[in-house]
Amino acid sequence: MPIQAVYSNAYGIDLGLHVFPTEKYRLVYQQLERRGLVSRITWYEPQPLSWDDLARVHAREYLEQARTGAFSAAELAQLELPWSVPIVEGFRLMCGGTLTAAALAAGGGAAPVVHLGGGFHHAFPAHGEGFCLFNDVAVAIRVLQDRGAIARAAIVDLDVHHGNGTAFTFETDSSVFTCSLHQQHNYPAFKPRGSLDIGLADGTTGEQYQAALERALVEVARFAPDLVIYLAGADPYQHDRLGGLRLTKDALRARDRSVFDWCRRANVPVATLLAGGYAYDTADTVDIHVGTVEEALGAELEIGSKLS
Repeated sequence: MPIQAVYSNAYGIDLGLHVFPTEKYRLVYQQLERRGLVSRITWYEPQPLSWDDLARVHAREYLEQARTGAFSAAELAQLELPWSVPIVEGFRLMCGGTLTAAALAAGGGAAPVVHLGGGFHHAFPAHGEGFCLFNDVAVAIRVLQDRGAIARAAIVDLDVHHGNGTAFTFETDSSVFTCSLHQQHNYPAFKPRGSLDIGLADGTTGEQYQAALERALVEVARFAPDLVIYLAGADPYQHDRLGGLRLTKDALRARDRSVFDWCRRANVPVATLLAGGYAYDTADTVDIHVGTVEEALGAELEIGSKLS
């Protein structure tokens, strides 16, 4: 049975000259085509997330700013994005993709669901920052909780940067477990307390990272979530422009495999988001994201062999 994935060609948002390579989404899909993997995946086209659904997390005043572009220069500097209607609509579409992926995962089936996008964990309820206009992770969880599809969710955030927006949003919410493994001395400076924060030293290697991840997954298991949202950031890579860890591509695949294996053993559905990735050579970021999809496909084969 194919895994399920969400993607749109419209994810290639034009940000101008920017460190965030939005073309990576299209390149990941094309790489999957070249490797003959697209046919092993059931694809879903997302719809833009409604403004009402965004308001389940974000302040109405902030959403009006986003809709109209009524940001101050300081607010745009904090967001680190230009404003335009196509950019806003592109982020709404990717937020819709995260909700689609999370709903598919929560709806049944043990195989991972992959979203070739998403992971905007720096957006707070009343402001955006760090390339993140809206917090797709938080909104997807709130929508699914309000629908009664899930009660408890865990965020396993393995982007190199601390998920400050999601940690802040759920800091006092016992129904959501926020787990972040991140480079401690990196963006953001303000790191609100999550359920489990593991700040890693500069230059952390794959072996050290894997040991920390295994400890973290024990804590996630104790929480017993109904759904895991996994941010499989490519930016812990040793040649990332915005990171300072020393993980190789093989180490990042081992990381992905550990998360998928744990979800399979715990029988917890997982929706995977690509999150960050800013390698000096974008082809490296693409390779890492494709590796995540390949590990999800491998996890599906493991599940299938257990059921046969």
